[in-house]
Amino acid sequence: MTAAPLTDWSHLQTRLQGVSLYLIGMMGAGKSTVGRALAPQLGYQFFDTDTLIETAAGLTIPEIFAEQGEAGFREWETQVLAQLCPHSRLVVATGGGIVERSQNWSYLHHGLTLWLDVSAATLHQRLQAQRLQAQRLQSDATPRPLLETSDPLKTLTHLLDRRRTLYAQADVRISEAEKPLDILLPAIAEALQHSLRTTPLQDLAQPPSPPMQTDASIQTDES
Repeated sequence: MTAAPLTDWSHLQTRLQGVSLYLIGMMGAGKSTVGRALAPQLGYQFFDTDTLIETAAGLTIPEIFAEQGEAGFREWETQVLAQLCPHSRLVVATGGGIVERSQNWSYLHHGLTLWLDVSAATLHQRLQAQRLQAQRLQSDATPRPLLETSDPLKTLTHLLDRRRTLYAQADVRISEAEKPLDILLPAIAEALQHSLRTTPLQDLAQPPSPPMQTDASIQTDES
């Protein structure tokens, strides 16, 4: 059997011309895990919007939901995304609901969006496994305020059904994104190469003027 060719990351990096990548998809889809692995392959920096929100707000995600509600969290999310938007050479893992605000798309469209498409059943299994692992290690699992319900699988299914058409607006869809990273990363590279052949980078939107600044600035290599 002939081995699969190695991914030419340097060629992809050249073709991207520094355009940032935004990972979208449901909670538990693996956006942060994939982003951390993808960024160094491209010589990019990695950012997680949830981490930046907690830094900017000085509160944890559950505390923001408790004190400001989901609407307050979504406002922080938009502000952080607006600060990331003008920068290049970033891989950004976004929150699962970031696609539900039309304003956010004006920022996401400054880069290329990649949808990590994972079924609700797989998401549920992953999130359960993460919680059990955290219990065994006596550590805190990643907070999921929207899943604090009596039937998390039903909630996941409802959220995915509501957001599916929004996720489908992504430039690149990565199906079966539950695959191991050594298989998934080359698949992402191939999908990006295909997208760059069909969607010229000059068609990307220019960054809109950001809204009011948060208390935390985004520190990138360009800063």
